[in-house]
Amino acid sequence: QVQLVESGGGLVQPGGSLRLSCAASGSMFSPNTMAWYRQAPGKEREFVASITRSDSTNYVDSVKGRFTISRDNAKRMLYLQMNSLKPEDTAVYYCYHSGPFWGQGTQVIVSS
Repeated sequence: QVQLVESGGGLVQPGGSLRLSCAASGSMFSPNTMAWYRQAPGKEREFVASITRSDSTNYVDSVKGRFTISRDNAKRMLYLQMNSLKPEDTAVYYCYHSGPFWGQGTQVIVSS
């Protein structure tokens, strides 16, 4: 089992930045892939970014150049640096581990 706990969400103005963190614990950590997904109100959950064990990354087109995913395997942490945030980035952001396991989510609101 793996437990994932996200943090770092909050309210930010358009153009601002946030850094999301995901702390992983449990006996099955060592995933090939970890990722961030998000779910906006009234919409389905969507892929945001992923990173493999070899640090190969992938992003949805709407966040390319603005978001950066990273991981620290020694600390069992996953991060998402979000810059130049837009109102359309407002969503609950979920950490994903390729077990598969999901975190409980952290809310991001981008609004003036």
